[in-house]
Amino acid sequence: MKVVAITACHTGIAHCYMAADRLVDAARILNIQIKVETQGAMGIENKISKREFDAADHIVLATEISPAESDRYHGKPVCQVSVQEAINHSIALLKKFK
Repeated sequence: MKVVAITACHTGIAHCYMAADRLVDAARILNIQIKVETQGAMGIENKISKREFDAADHIVLATEISPAESDRYHGKPVCQVSVQEAINHSIALLKKFK
């Protein structure tokens, strides 16, 4: 299974990166392939391509703000959660897709 995720928060200093780390850790535990893009103070990092969005089985948006370049996944179903949910319940979140 392939999951792509975007994390983004208001200040983009800590929480979007914490959420990304937790999602990667949870995916490793659950044997799920994941790529997480962060949109923080440094801009877009680990950018997910349109091709990667198209190949994904699931798209997760763990955001507190509207992510940049949302046209890449336009028309695809997404699971939108808060950054805090991704931090605190990452395993439960990804288990929904198994």
